[in-house]
Amino acid sequence: MLAAMLLGCSGAQQHPAGEADRAQAHTDAGIAAGSAAIAAAMSRSHHAGSAADRDQYRHPVETLAFFGFTPTMTVLDVGPGAGYYTELLAPALAKDGLYLATNRQPPSTAAEPSAHHWTPYEGERFDALLHAEPELYGKVQVIRVDYEKPLLNLDGKVDMVLLMREVHMMKNWGTLDTWLREIHRALKPNGILGVEDHRAASGANPEETVTKGYLPEAWVIEKIEAAGFALAGKSEINANSRDTKDYPNGVWSLPPSFQSGPDYTPGDALDRAKYAAIGESDRMTLKFVRVADRAAR
Repeated sequence: MLAAMLLGCSGAQQHPAGEADRAQAHTDAGIAAGSAAIAAAMSRSHHAGSAADRDQYRHPVETLAFFGFTPTMTVLDVGPGAGYYTELLAPALAKDGLYLATNRQPPSTAAEPSAHHWTPYEGERFDALLHAEPELYGKVQVIRVDYEKPLLNLDGKVDMVLLMREVHMMKNWGTLDTWLREIHRALKPNGILGVEDHRAASGANPEETVTKGYLPEAWVIEKIEAAGFALAGKSEINANSRDTKDYPNGVWSLPPSFQSGPDYTPGDALDRAKYAAIGESDRMTLKFVRVADRAAR
């Protein structure tokens, strides 16, 4: 770097940057702008309380920068839960990008088969978040889907899809293959799939560990690559060596759930201090790129 600066000052002939260098500089500038936008959203008053408490475990600025997030993208957040990433991405994308999020169709009656999934966490709470602050979330587009038979109708329109702690649930529900096909269709050529999920021990049996919320990293990579994606990178941003992965109610014993066992009911006793000291789970953070010339299986 210093030598290049000295050459520039001495009037030595400078070679124009190549196309690859210019493209990389443009990408780096976009990612830097994205990081700044996420950091700004984290500092706003709407991101406070229990959501802000998660920042120390979820490292949103670093995680999204690793995925390559920029504020001009169209981003699809699959299964946003109570809206942790919604609070950050919606404001960051409001000016020059677009934030899309999936949510269920609310059941018209409690007797509908999907009604047991329409819980304050899974459906109502997210919709309430959007309606409470329209100045922040007025541009958000909600994609209503049947989570058992997902259909996105977003063919080739999305730059980045996020599966934040969703793959283990899709595996448990038996819908992972269907979701990966829909995501492959939704992404533009070379679009990005960002995955963060609870990591089982290496070599563990996914059929056993997934019931506790964990999946082996190698299994996740193999499964997603078989669906028409290429692994572009792995990060330890969200690793946690304190997670022993052997709790009464699996990963749900850890914060923020603090559930005491498989027969948990609200109000059950739990040594919260013990699990709070562990923190959130040990998580894999994986970046995939849609392979343009390969059909999803």
